[in-house]
Amino acid sequence: MPVTTREWQLAARPHGEPTPDDFRLVETERPDPGDGQVVVRMLVMSVDPYMRGRMNAGKSYAPRWELDEPMRGGAVGRVVVSRSPAVPEGALVLADAAWRDVAVLDAAHVRVLPELPGIPPSYHLGVLGMPGLTAWTGLFRLAEFRAGDTVFVSGAAGAVGSLVGQFSRLNGAAAVIGSAGTPEKVRWLTEELGFSAAFDYHDGPVADLLAAAAPEGIDVFFDNVGGEHLEAAIGAFKEHGRAALCGAISAYNAVEPPPGPRNMFLVVGKRLSLRGFIVSDHGDLQGEFVEKVSGFLQSGELVVRETVREGLENAVPAFLDLLRGANTGKMVVRLGDS
Repeated sequence: MPVTTREWQLAARPHGEPTPDDFRLVETERPDPGDGQVVVRMLVMSVDPYMRGRMNAGKSYAPRWELDEPMRGGAVGRVVVSRSPAVPEGALVLADAAWRDVAVLDAAHVRVLPELPGIPPSYHLGVLGMPGLTAWTGLFRLAEFRAGDTVFVSGAAGAVGSLVGQFSRLNGAAAVIGSAGTPEKVRWLTEELGFSAAFDYHDGPVADLLAAAAPEGIDVFFDNVGGEHLEAAIGAFKEHGRAALCGAISAYNAVEPPPGPRNMFLVVGKRLSLRGFIVSDHGDLQGEFVEKVSGFLQSGELVVRETVREGLENAVPAFLDLLRGANTGKMVVRLGDS
């Protein structure tokens, strides 16, 4: 094993949209593992929209990245040296240790993953990982999905949204409508994922596009975008509609507070339920989620797509492209062979 490793560090806190100058790829010395520690060679790492908040100086629900320190995030790796009886050498593990080639970690801070036939390691960062659990939690617990619901998903071609739409369809939705940012993504939603309808939000006011796709209104809204999408959903809701508010990527790079929905008065008259959530508060659903979704994967009922970039040096470009919507499905960076 090399005695050095490469890691990405946060060089500056961005004002508005991040740039490559906000990051620094450095080579550092790898310490020897102590008792209770493991050396993990990273195979694949995740880039996720929530990481934009970790670049800011203010308080967020996820610990902020410190300047000149290694950045963190979900990664799957292989244990090459173990000083812990709980985590054997050769084990596949999930760790909060992305953005580097090799890491020395406390064994208590990694989770040994099952070696599932036909399931690539990257799936533990997507469909079987945090994005998948986010989709499951938001749809079934927060939005209280019921068979026969009409569901609208913003940012539907992303890692979370593409699963929300499919979970809805597989559990008896009357209709599933999605928004996306390109004609190609719209076609993917309708032709491969089974969405009832989808639209490119660049084609006009979202409220008009949603009204055309769901003229009878919607029961459930799963929001990854915020802004105009949230306002359109409030207008389209039937009475007693339910929303799971997962993210607001349209505002992540804003330098001024964006305007809120102008039709919040409808929340009262329609008796709407709008619920924000953080997936880490709902770990009790992990077992149910993995069991159900593994079944969907094994039966071939669930379509999974990844946007893959190669090499640690391309991790920052992948992250910046993610924030610009360049991904379809889950964006991951492959760091090595399993």
